[in-house]
Amino acid sequence: MTELLPIVVIGAGPQGLAAAAHLLEHGIEPLVFEAGAGPAAAVSEWGHVRLFSEWPELVDAAASRLLAPTGWVAPTKGYPTGAKWVSSYLAPLASALGDRIRYGTRVTGVGRRGRDRLVDAGRGEQPFTVHVVDAEGVETRVDARAVIDASGTWAQPNPAGADGLPALGERAAADFVSYRIPNCADAEQYAGKHTVVVGSGHSAATAVIELSRVVKQHPNTRVTWALRRGTVGNTFGGGLADELPARGALGTRAQQLVDTGVVDLVTGFRVEQIRTDGAGAVLVSEDGRALPVAEKVVVLTGFRPDLSFLSEIRLELDPTLQAPVRIAAEVDPNLHSCG
Repeated sequence: MTELLPIVVIGAGPQGLAAAAHLLEHGIEPLVFEAGAGPAAAVSEWGHVRLFSEWPELVDAAASRLLAPTGWVAPTKGYPTGAKWVSSYLAPLASALGDRIRYGTRVTGVGRRGRDRLVDAGRGEQPFTVHVVDAEGVETRVDARAVIDASGTWAQPNPAGADGLPALGERAAADFVSYRIPNCADAEQYAGKHTVVVGSGHSAATAVIELSRVVKQHPNTRVTWALRRGTVGNTFGGGLADELPARGALGTRAQQLVDTGVVDLVTGFRVEQIRTDGAGAVLVSEDGRALPVAEKVVVLTGFRPDLSFLSEIRLELDPTLQAPVRIAAEVDPNLHSCG
C-alpha cells in the first residue's frame, strides 16, 4: 500500500528541510536525499554573502515548532550571512530530522515502478521509484508515495552567452570565468586586476559591492559591470520604496559605486564571444564591442533547474520558466523581483 511508503524529498537545503518538517507535522515520514556532505550544502558555498531578508522571513513555522523541544530559540533580528543561516537554523533543523536525511546521496532518476513514461495502464496505482547513488557509488532504488523536488538550481548556473547558451569560447575560458559571487576576504586574487561582472540581478549587485572593497584597498583594481539590457532600468532596485529595505539599500550602494566611478557600467552588452590569451579574457558583444582584457570574469546571469533526472515523470511545466505551471506567474522574473 503506497500510503505506508515515505515521501521522498530531494535536497536538504532550506526548502527541503522545511518540507520534511511539514511532513512530520502531518504524521508523514519523510526521507531526504542530499547530494552534499551536510545540510544546506549550496548555501554553505555562498556563506560569505549576507541575505537581504531578516531572520523572521528565513525561518519556517513548522521547522520552528520541530526545533522548539530541543531548546532552540529562533533569531528575531538582523540579516544573517549564508554561513550564519546554516549554523543558527538549517544545521540544527537537519539534526532534529536525524537519520531521515541521507547525505552524499544523489538522485539519478525518478519514475513510476514498472511503468515507463509512455505507459498509461495502471500508472496511477504504482508508487514512485527513486534511483539513488551513494557516496561509495552504490546504486539503490527506493519506493515512495510522493516525491518533492527541492534540489534547487545552484548546480546549473546560466552562461554568459546572451542567447542562453555558452558564448563562443566560454568553455575554453574556464580558467578565467566564475559563476559565483566572489569572496573578497582574500583580496589578493582580485587586487590590481580587471574583473568583469556580467548580470543585472541582486547577485551581480552584491558582487560589484564586494569587489568595490578591493578597489578601495587597491586603487589600481578595476571593475566593469556589463548589463545585457540597453538601459539601467530597475537594476538598482526600489531604493527607499523597496518592499525589503536591505534589498533597496543593496541597489542604492551599487548605484553609488557606478555614479562615483568606482565601477564602470556598460549597458546593452550582450555577450557573443569570450576570447582568451595567456593574460586573461576579452568579452565581445553581439554588436562587436570588446571590453578590455580581464583576469577575472564573474557571470551571474541566474540559474536553471536540472530536470534530467525527472525525464520519466510527466511534468506540467511552464515552457518559458521550466517551473510548475501553477506557480509560474508568481516567480516570473519579467514580472517580479525574487519571485
